[in-house]
Amino acid sequence: MRHVVLFHSVYGRRPAVRAAADRLRAAGHRVTTPDLYGVAATDTVEEGFALLDKIGQDVVLDRARAALRDLPSETVLAGFSMGAGIAGALLAERPDSAGLLLLHGTGGAPDAVRAGLPVQLHLADPDPYDAPDEVDEWEQAMTDAGADLTVFRYPGVGHLFTDPDLAEYAPDAAAALWPRVLAFLAAH
Repeated sequence: MRHVVLFHSVYGRRPAVRAAADRLRAAGHRVTTPDLYGVAATDTVEEGFALLDKIGQDVVLDRARAALRDLPSETVLAGFSMGAGIAGALLAERPDSAGLLLLHGTGGAPDAVRAGLPVQLHLADPDPYDAPDEVDEWEQAMTDAGADLTVFRYPGVGHLFTDPDLAEYAPDAAAALWPRVLAFLAAH
C-alpha cells in the first residue's frame, strides 16, 4: 500500500482524475487528488491554459505543496500532463518520495533524482507537448542521474489518451497503462 498524490492536468480535476484515484484506491493505495485551481474543471485545453494563466503557476505550486504537507515523506508523486510537471517540480523538495509516476508528460529534473528513485513515464508517441528528441534527452539525463526509469510510449494516440471524456481517448492504450501503473506502485 502506497500513499499517492495525483495532480490533475491543465483542464483541472476532471472525472478522469477521480476515476484514476478510485482505481488506485481499489488496489489498496491511499490517494489524494488536490484541486490546484479551486474552481470547476474546464472543457477545453485552451480554457485550461487560460485558467492556469489567471491563477498563476506559483499559486498552483503552493496549493500542491499544501496538499503534500501532511502526507508521509515517502508519498509517490504522480500527475497527469501539467500535473506530471508539478510532481516533478516538487521532487527536489521531497527527496524521500517513494517514486515519480508521470502520466502524459515528463517531469523532474535530473539534479533532484536520488540514486534508485523509481520513475515511470507513460506518453503518447509522438506527444504534441513533449517532442521525441526532448523526451530522449530527458530519459538519458534521468537515467544518468540514477533514476530507475521505465518509459512506456503509446504510438498513434492523443495526449490525454486515458480520459474517456476527451476525443483523444484511446481505450486500448488506457487499458495497457493501468496494469503497468499498478505494478509500479506494488513494486516500489
